[in-house]
Amino acid sequence: MSTALETLSGAQAPPRPQRRWRGDPRNRINRLKYFYFYTVTGHCALTSRAKIKSLLLKRYGKFDICDVNAIVGQIDHSSQSTMVTIKDIAAVLQVSPSTVGRALADDRRISAEMKRKVNEAAAQAGYVANRAARMMRGVQSNLVGLIVPDIRNSFYSTIAHALSRCLLSANYQLTLCETDDDRMHELRHIKELTSVNVAGIILVPSAKPHPDSARILKMTPHIQLLRKAPLLGDQWFGIDDRRALYESTEHIINEGHKRIAYIGGTEELPTGAARVQGFRDAVRNSGQTIVVHEELGAPSSPEFGREAVRRLLSLKDRPTALVIGAVQNTSGVIDEIQDQALSVPRDISVIGFGDELGYRWWGPGLTTVQLPVSELATACGLWFLHHLQNKGDLSKPYSFISPPQLVIRGSTGAP
Repeated sequence: MSTALETLSGAQAPPRPQRRWRGDPRNRINRLKYFYFYTVTGHCALTSRAKIKSLLLKRYGKFDICDVNAIVGQIDHSSQSTMVTIKDIAAVLQVSPSTVGRALADDRRISAEMKRKVNEAAAQAGYVANRAARMMRGVQSNLVGLIVPDIRNSFYSTIAHALSRCLLSANYQLTLCETDDDRMHELRHIKELTSVNVAGIILVPSAKPHPDSARILKMTPHIQLLRKAPLLGDQWFGIDDRRALYESTEHIINEGHKRIAYIGGTEELPTGAARVQGFRDAVRNSGQTIVVHEELGAPSSPEFGREAVRRLLSLKDRPTALVIGAVQNTSGVIDEIQDQALSVPRDISVIGFGDELGYRWWGPGLTTVQLPVSELATACGLWFLHHLQNKGDLSKPYSFISPPQLVIRGSTGAP
């Protein structure tokens, strides 16, 4: 007569100890644990937790269902840290571990039928490949690191979403790191990512990257996105930031404004420097006498945008138009204008930066610079994938610049 284990697995069950536990509850529990352990760990791919409970109750019916639930739950909890290995799968299928390993790696020496059996058993057992062991053997991981300054910025959340979809299509996994524009945090993330042998790194660099970051990245495939730090290499995907602010400033000048303020990031950042330069060039090339004010600060801070508006409105001859050069600053500016109960564009004209979903419905609709961030991130991801998969030369200079677009709505008009 077949035993319960044979019913579960079709394999010969291990010898059972004699039933010396009838009068000793501790031994009854130990016996249940013994049975459960061999059923789950010895034949982990062949049954379910519910079926095991049923068999336990059938065989050891003296136990209350609560006791069985507690015992099975206790074993489940204690075994959570135990990973299913290739040897476990090999024992179930009665093949060698090397056969299982080759089948999981889609080795052409293994038959399609064996691959199917191995993959089914691995899936049922919850097998997860040990990446650490693979990396110790020098095998590159399928992780790609994304390092950004601030995930709250819609720029970077949009980039992360687009890159994740792009990389996933090629079986790469995106890992997100946030630096808060701190170069030491940036260095730490670069070290951590390279220590796990990532396939590559895509980063929006800080204002002044640490020299050690440059040294480490020379040994790792990487690409810069949005910002470009010459210290980190010559491969870069970005937006024409100077043109973006030139066109928005030119538009506000053409509306007839003579007192204009710019609110944006500091010149320490390459994007901040390019944007404020576009603002200055547009004013200079207009050939008109224009009073300008510049408020330069943290581009990732809505509060800086609020404070800048309060300072500008306190001036005796306050500006009649605001040109903004950062997404988060734009959020702060329009919130402060609303709190001040100003009428736009009658009291003040505003041009934002970035086209958030709500901007078209804000007041009369916000005139703003629309940026092809998702398209840029996808192009960057595809280019990077091509070089990773084809072992391309990532040391050669390469730049891809996307043009911005000025979207004119109702927040700008004559002074």
